[in-house]
Amino acid sequence: MSNNPMMHLVDNIGHKDIKSEPIRAGFGRGLEEAGRRDERVVALCADLTGSTKMDAFAKAFPKRFTEIGIGEQNLVTVGTGMAAMGKIPFVSSYAAFSPGRNWEQIRTTICLNDRAVKIIGSHAGISVGPDGATHQMLEDIALMRVLPNMVVVAPGDSIEAEKATLALATNGKPSYMRLAREGTPIFTTASTPFELGKAYVLREGSDITLIGTGTMTYQCLVAAKMLAGDGVNAEVIHVPTIKPLDTRTILASAKKTGLVLTAEEAQAAGGLGGAVSELLSGQLPTIVRRVGMQDRFGESGEPDELMKAFGLTGTHIAMHVHELIEKFSR
Repeated sequence: MSNNPMMHLVDNIGHKDIKSEPIRAGFGRGLEEAGRRDERVVALCADLTGSTKMDAFAKAFPKRFTEIGIGEQNLVTVGTGMAAMGKIPFVSSYAAFSPGRNWEQIRTTICLNDRAVKIIGSHAGISVGPDGATHQMLEDIALMRVLPNMVVVAPGDSIEAEKATLALATNGKPSYMRLAREGTPIFTTASTPFELGKAYVLREGSDITLIGTGTMTYQCLVAAKMLAGDGVNAEVIHVPTIKPLDTRTILASAKKTGLVLTAEEAQAAGGLGGAVSELLSGQLPTIVRRVGMQDRFGESGEPDELMKAFGLTGTHIAMHVHELIEKFSR
C-alpha cells in the first residue's frame, strides 16, 4: 500500500505495470459530467476538439458547443462574452497557443473583468514529444500565475483532472488548467481527496521535501521510493493548485525537513519553483532546488526519451537529493 493510506494512492507506484492514461482524457470526462450537472456549462474550441478531448461534450451537448476555428484570441474573447451573460465557458486549445498566443486577451478581457472563463491548455510540457519546441509549452505556469484573479491548476493524473474540471465549473473564477498529451501513470484513485487550493502530503518524511505538480508528482513519488532504499526519508507534497498556493502545508513541511526540491514539467524559472521560492524566502528561508527545464527550449523526440534527456525523471530527482543532502543537510 501507499506510505500514506489516508491519501488513497495506488499500491504499485514505480512498477512497470502501473496503469497510464492521458491526463486530458480525465478532463474530457469531467467536462461532460459538468455539462450534465449544470446547463450553464458551455465549451469552445480552436479546431482541436478531439485532441483536447472536448468531443464527448460536443456530441452530448451540440447546442452548447462552439467551434471557433484557428483563432485563439477570438476563442477567449467569445468565452468572456459568454461568461458575462451568465454561462460557464470552458475554452480549449494547445497550451502553446492558449495561453501562448492569446495571453493579452486573457489578461485584458478575462482577468481584468474577473470573468469565470476556464482556459484549458492541452499538450503542455516537454512530453508532447515529436511535435518539438514550437508545441512544447513550458512557460505557461509562469505566464498564468502572474495574472491577477487567475487560478492555476496542474492535475497529477487523469483521475485528478476529472475532479479538477468539476471543481473549476463551480469556483466562479478565471482559471487555467494545464494538461499533458501522452499517457502518464495514474497514481490517485476515486477516493483520493481533491480540493482547489489544497496541497497534499502523499508521503511523510523528515530529510527533504519533494514538491511536485502535474506529471512530476509521480516522479517525486518514484524518487522517494528509490531514496528510501538508500536510507533517505523524503516527504512528498503534491501541488495540483499552483495558485492559490497552499502555503500552510508547504511551510510546515519545509520547517520539518529544512531542504526543498520542486519539480515541474515546465521552465524552472517562474513556475511552481518560483512560487515556492518566493514563499520560503519571505517566511522561512530554506535551501530550494528547482527541477524543470533550465532556461532552454525543448526539441523533437519520444516523450520518455525527452524526459530522461532533460532530467525530469525520478532517477534524476533522487540524484539531486543525494547531492543536496551531502551539501546542505543539518
